[in-house]
Amino acid sequence: QVQLVESGGGLVQPGGSLRLSCAASGFTLDYYAIGWFRQAPGKEREGVSCISSSDGSTYYADSVKGRFTISRDNAKNTVYLQMNSLKPEDTAVYYCATVPEVDGSSWFFEGEYDYWGQGTQVTVSS
Repeated sequence: QVQLVESGGGLVQPGGSLRLSCAASGFTLDYYAIGWFRQAPGKEREGVSCISSSDGSTYYADSVKGRFTISRDNAKNTVYLQMNSLKPEDTAVYYCATVPEVDGSSWFFEGEYDYWGQGTQVTVSS
């Protein structure tokens, strides 16, 4: 059974940090690119970050560049999203998803991704 499970969300104050995890089961994660997306209330889902399946290249939305870092631990079959300097506008449900391959021009198109996790809530507020 192919499954992705996100965890690590919660309530954090502005300027704080969280680390999200995306754990895979039923397949080997290192053969797939993994993307992080988020959806805020009343807004469309948007791409946040992605790590490639081939050379480990990483991609980031302009809104999070310099604050978020994506990484993978193949031994644990898990991808992480380290989120620092969090802002209220980062509040959203965060999802991870898989795609066989990506490039810098297409990683943020959610229609290209095959499997999705259930999402984890991130709330940034005082």
